[in-house]
Amino acid sequence: MTHKHSHNTTGLRLLITVILNILITVAEIVGGIISGSLALISDALHNFSDAISVIISYIAIKLKLKDNSYKHTFGFKRAEILAAVINSSVLVAISIYLFYEAILRFQNPEPIKGNLMIIVALMGLVANIVGTMLLKRDAATSINIKSSYLHLLTDAISSAAVILGGLAILFWNFHWVDPVLTILIAVYITQESFKILSDAVHILMEGAPTDISIKEIQSVVEGLEDIEDIHHVHIWTVGENDIHLEAHINVPDMTISKSNVLGDKIEKLLKSKFNISHITLQFECNQCKDAGLVVNGKH
Repeated sequence: MTHKHSHNTTGLRLLITVILNILITVAEIVGGIISGSLALISDALHNFSDAISVIISYIAIKLKLKDNSYKHTFGFKRAEILAAVINSSVLVAISIYLFYEAILRFQNPEPIKGNLMIIVALMGLVANIVGTMLLKRDAATSINIKSSYLHLLTDAISSAAVILGGLAILFWNFHWVDPVLTILIAVYITQESFKILSDAVHILMEGAPTDISIKEIQSVVEGLEDIEDIHHVHIWTVGENDIHLEAHINVPDMTISKSNVLGDKIEKLLKSKFNISHITLQFECNQCKDAGLVVNGKH
């Protein structure tokens, strides 16, 4: 019940964030057209991409909750990982667009109504700060929500940059401030996006969790009585915080009932020490010719 309530609360926060971003998108487009500020229109597009990214995150959460089926035996647990890939990829594309726009602004600075630019950007900043506060807690435990959170955070920084640019233009006529800040924002977006993208792709490629050492698993398991060795180990993440492990366990000739007791002991140990949620063990007695820790005799 608590788990379901948590998902409902997250869904409500995401919905509020979408509404905020759509309202600000409309306001900034109108304000950008009236003031002649390309920076505001650019920021409006960022806010619109935020709304889309949050919608993608919400759909992914709903898909993750669907039951397993004969066609999808793991369910849709990786929907959130896929959403993180989509959202972080969009952020990279946006950063490339920002670099392009910054270069154009260096070459062709345009007259801008600084007062209106600052007022509308300030509205955007407030909305994005509220959005980041709504998603901050869930971003700490979900790579999916983190990708949407990063969208909002970068937009808050972008809105702040637009305000600073508007002030510089209003008081000192420093048109070059806007493209400089834009480039700095783009660099930050790219750096943070690649971190999320790298983690998500690693999961999709069946990579072993980076915080778990297979060598340490070997040491712990082989330290138990009646275990000769552990080999052909495969460890991967199906969905975030859902770690699976399968392995062959070489033991002396023993009864099935005794191997079941030993298997239970290994499972409890791996779950408590490494937080592995699903464990599949195959007991054998000197059956594998290639008994490498990972596979094909390679360690």
